[in-house]
Amino acid sequence: MIDFSAPLAGLDRASKALDKTASRVAQAGTTGGDTVDLSAEAVSLMVARQNYESNVKVIQTADQMTKNILDLLG
Repeated sequence: MIDFSAPLAGLDRASKALDKTASRVAQAGTTGGDTVDLSAEAVSLMVARQNYESNVKVIQTADQMTKNILDLLG
């Protein structure tokens, strides 16, 4: 059986990073003295998206490999 714990943990980390960054961007106009570096937050959003996509690809590849093995055995 394939262990999906690593890519699922990666998806969770990417999701949390995305939520954290989105929250900081959303608060950018509401805070009085605090400033938010929107360019750094945009980079953080892109990194979170790439991490998410990478982990999804790992899961898809493992699923396809499992299907191929079952086809060969069946």
